[in-house]
Amino acid sequence: MTKIKTQYNRRSFLKISAAAGGGMLIGFSWLTGCVSESNSETIAVPNEWFDINGYIKIGDTGLVTIYSPNPEIGQNVKTSMPMIVAEELDVDWKQVVVEQAPLNTGFYQNQFAGGSLSIRLSWNALRMAGATGRRMLLEAAAKEWSVNVSDLTVNKGIIKESNGERSISYGEIASKAVGIVIPEEVELKEPKDFKLISTSVKNVDGKKIVTGKPLFGLDFTREGMQFAMIQHPPAFGMKLKDFNEEEIKGMSGVTDAFIIDISIPESGMFDEKGFLQLIAIVGESTWQLMKAKKSIKANWEVVSELEDSKSHINSMENALVSGKVTQSRTDGDVDTAFMNAAKVIERTYTAPFIAHNTMEPMNFFANVTENAAELIGPTQTPDALEKSVAKLINIPPENITVNMTRIGGGFGRRLYVHFGLEAAAISKKIGGPVKLIYTREDDMSQGTYRPAYQSRYKAGLDENNNLIAFSVRGTGLPESPVFPNRFPAGAVENYSAEKIGGKTNITTGAWRAPSSNFTAGAEQSFLDEVAELAGKDPIDFRLELFDRATNNPIGEKNDYEAERYAGVLKLVKEKSNWGESTPGVYRGVAAYFCHSTYVAEVFDMVVEDGQPKVKKVWCAVDCGIVVNPDAAKNMIQGGVIDGVGHAMYSQLTFENGAANEMNFDRYQLIRHAQVPQDIEVFFVKSEIAPTGLGEPGLPPAIGALANALYKVTGTRYYKQPFVSKQSVVS
Repeated sequence: MTKIKTQYNRRSFLKISAAAGGGMLIGFSWLTGCVSESNSETIAVPNEWFDINGYIKIGDTGLVTIYSPNPEIGQNVKTSMPMIVAEELDVDWKQVVVEQAPLNTGFYQNQFAGGSLSIRLSWNALRMAGATGRRMLLEAAAKEWSVNVSDLTVNKGIIKESNGERSISYGEIASKAVGIVIPEEVELKEPKDFKLISTSVKNVDGKKIVTGKPLFGLDFTREGMQFAMIQHPPAFGMKLKDFNEEEIKGMSGVTDAFIIDISIPESGMFDEKGFLQLIAIVGESTWQLMKAKKSIKANWEVVSELEDSKSHINSMENALVSGKVTQSRTDGDVDTAFMNAAKVIERTYTAPFIAHNTMEPMNFFANVTENAAELIGPTQTPDALEKSVAKLINIPPENITVNMTRIGGGFGRRLYVHFGLEAAAISKKIGGPVKLIYTREDDMSQGTYRPAYQSRYKAGLDENNNLIAFSVRGTGLPESPVFPNRFPAGAVENYSAEKIGGKTNITTGAWRAPSSNFTAGAEQSFLDEVAELAGKDPIDFRLELFDRATNNPIGEKNDYEAERYAGVLKLVKEKSNWGESTPGVYRGVAAYFCHSTYVAEVFDMVVEDGQPKVKKVWCAVDCGIVVNPDAAKNMIQGGVIDGVGHAMYSQLTFENGAANEMNFDRYQLIRHAQVPQDIEVFFVKSEIAPTGLGEPGLPPAIGALANALYKVTGTRYYKQPFVSKQSVVS
């Protein structure tokens, strides 16, 4: 077994116990049984619960509560994280219930959802919590029986003597384990000994989701709570002066209307950078507030340029020619290599701003009193929210509680905490509890969009069709999508990559697989075109480059492991029977590395009723140990669908600083009939600690889609979306 140092103390236990004890966190029960209904009747509700540590609470009946610390945005961590604890605790999953833990920076680390980091960063902490609990229970039993811990074994929550007949359940010994001194070092299981990890476990909230139980932020209610809505400036570059406040206050169902300001000193990474002054309307129902919003007569002033889509395109094109390079990498002599090349190809790729469009509208509950604040809702960054609210309303962070509901979609949108700040500011103003709810138009026109991007790729081949020169120069509004140390860095002797920043007053932010979501599609489309110019099979061409990066790598700062990268290509080649042609089936391939994970995808496309249709997608994934195979497949499948939909149809355009697409009547998302009919996922077997999985499935989907479309249409796709919003691909 692997040994690991423990990292927590009794003070942490007491703090988390006080914060999360009782199983009722935010006004409705989070108690979620992992047992089936048929079994739940045989497991009695405990009369007493005993806190083993901040993750584990054991009842006197043997029922075990495991807290899931990170926000649940559909990536299934509310199931997967407790599975890791339960594995090391060695408890029967049928005896486990799961609760969402509140924010507690004194105990939990990295308590956020973003960057596909939840499992990756918490892997050791979760295992340690379970292993420590197991050790404390074993020590309590050893003391009870006057034997050594080494004389005991445990399986599914039952402790037994190795050379005797005595046994005792966790529930029976838990009260005596509470007083055990936390060991300085605990043993972890070897991956080969896992019983629960790498098995498929159903989502602990699954039944509640499909039966409409109140799990999401939008479901939360509190007696005496009022509703609130906001109105922000109609365009980026505008600021609020005043509005018909008294008229709005006099409308039916409206209890108050005023201007709020959420600008704070020393704002953090996830604070709003755009609309800081907004109109807030408070009342009895959302319907009355929506009617009141239509009657707002506001005076807005122009404070900066009112941008449009044409200026955005020109700005990026100019930046590629003469923009300031903010980061670069150069290997070899790129200019000379291009001059000596027998064939040279150069292509430019672009992608527009796009919105997140989470299914659950933006919302948050706040109850601010004179000396404290209670915040409840769907946030990916509860710690950032707590700190920002503390600054905004001048209350110490320790007097603020943040409880997380299940999140109806995040994709990076709920990394940003402005809607929680707005709720807090409104609650403070009215002196009572309030629920802030955005309309779809509020959200789509507010910002924090995926940036617009443009990159130019260039490649040179020698007379033997070997790649001897490669360059990429990329910009965006406001950031460049170029990753200088990613593939094909390290695989080409003469290589250059340049990042060029841009300027815009449109608010942007992280969107699923930030920057990678564009770069993978552009890079992988370009590599296919280079392979075609070289007269080589697309997979074989890539594998040649990986062989070079494995056996004779260029440079020392390559971000990827060439063998693992090549491994997923080889696996998807095998599983998809690449190279075997089927009449009427057109194939595209792509592979990409991001969030420490390698994914390769093959798209099979057909033509139905004169339109291209993705028939099947083959995915090969190397993400280390797979905690929950069903959930892992779901994440890859969802990423593929998300990538296809946005690359094909989605865009935000601007005129005089305002978004033209304000709702789904003009902003096209993928429809059910347009989803690939089958997505098959294969995981590389591994004992490496888990890496990211929520985002890596999306980026290669865009490249594989573009390459398959080329085979169908004979046209290369350089601009997203690939089809106009008027087109329908069934």
